[in-house]
Amino acid sequence: MRTDDAIRKAREYGLNLVEVAPNATPPVCRIVDYGKYRYELAKQEKERKHVVSKVKEVKFRANISEHDYLTKIRHAEEFLDKGNKLKVGLQFRGREMAHQEIGRAVLERVKQDLATMAHVDMEPKMAGRSLGMTLSPLPANKRKRRFTAPDEEYVEDVEDEDDED
Repeated sequence: MRTDDAIRKAREYGLNLVEVAPNATPPVCRIVDYGKYRYELAKQEKERKHVVSKVKEVKFRANISEHDYLTKIRHAEEFLDKGNKLKVGLQFRGREMAHQEIGRAVLERVKQDLATMAHVDMEPKMAGRSLGMTLSPLPANKRKRRFTAPDEEYVEDVEDEDDED
């Protein structure tokens, strides 16, 4: 379509003629509301810049109890859900160094439990007396939380003492 015809058609609709791809042959133009078009471009630019992430750390112990483990996994899921990278550490103390397989088993369990939220950047690796691994979050549409904090608080039922009579 010729340029003057396109401009006339845009004015008929009360919109603007915007050049979308100037380097294409022939250049590509669209009839759109210019304000809305600029808003969409700004939104896309903001999404591209939002990729910056922090590294959060969760520390485990070789002989961690089940409740403590689940609490730390919930925190790890929150960090990953917010788009942060996660560093998982496990510190050995004293004679625990003789049983490093227990620590590796804990980190393997962490890796399996967070598989729906993240992928492993660095496999579990020994560094001195500690074992560490790094996880990166999956894309937002592929994340699925498995461990969520209990929403309801426990309320004990209190029976009336008058019912005993």
